[in-house]
Amino acid sequence: MLRVLTRPAAMIRIDTIWLATEPMDMRAGTETALARVVAVFGAAKPHCAYLFANRRANRMKVLVHDGVGIWLAARRLNQGRFVWPGVRHGSEVELDAEQLQALVLGLPWQRVGSGGAITVL
Repeated sequence: MLRVLTRPAAMIRIDTIWLATEPMDMRAGTETALARVVAVFGAAKPHCAYLFANRRANRMKVLVHDGVGIWLAARRLNQGRFVWPGVRHGSEVELDAEQLQALVLGLPWQRVGSGGAITVL
């Protein structure tokens, strides 16, 4: 009898998600995206994800520092746009995991999670 040991797939740990409001050229590679993170956020901190969109907001790049190295992922919408805040919200916006899921799907992420709380009657 052959026994195969299995373990769950390792996940990239992300504690904080930051969204940059100013557009980025989607031709940017890892080094250029990392330089942009440092310029906008001051540093690429471990276990943080940094999101950027192009000017039309139909493409997104996510840079993640996993504590050891850098990951860069891209997403492109065939139709529609990502709901992206303007610069009037500041140069950076913090998202929670629920808001990230909504953003990636092209939904209005500002209404999800803590962002959708009713605080005034």
